[in-house]
Amino acid sequence: MMPKPSAKERILDAYQDILIEHGIGAITLEAVAARAEVSKGGLLYHFGSKEALLQGLIDRVGHLGVTDLDEARAAPEGVVRYYLRSSVTDVTQDKAMHRTTLAAMRLIGNEEAVDEAMRAYTHNWRDLLAEHVGDSVLADFVGITGDGLYLRAMLGEDTSHLLDDFIAILARLGI
Repeated sequence: MMPKPSAKERILDAYQDILIEHGIGAITLEAVAARAEVSKGGLLYHFGSKEALLQGLIDRVGHLGVTDLDEARAAPEGVVRYYLRSSVTDVTQDKAMHRTTLAAMRLIGNEEAVDEAMRAYTHNWRDLLAEHVGDSVLADFVGITGDGLYLRAMLGEDTSHLLDDFIAILARLGI
């Protein structure tokens, strides 16, 4: 059995859930506390303001992003295949990085710090892909392909055939 998340993690999860389900306009300290099943005082103990909650989300993007890149580097299938597969499985398995990305996407264009965190995550992936394919243009092609798979998976489309086809094409290219 998995241990129960800490109050701080439950609060960040609640913040994300409200952003995903209702958008930035629904974020109040009271709503987040109620969703996390903590008192407002408990929320304020961990996050003293809405800005602190926002920073918590940004920190989570950074932490999960580093973890994701580390998992890619260690993946037996290789970085490129990991990236493409996780573009689909993060959605279909509702993984933490997917939930955090969805929440952050609700803030893009409204919070420069979130824009920067998401740009950094994307650039880190682009750099890692370029390192493994040896070509920055091809790395961008793989990145954009993964973005498209991610979007289609979010829309509920079965992308398994596309994923297999893309991986076969990369194998023909020696990647």
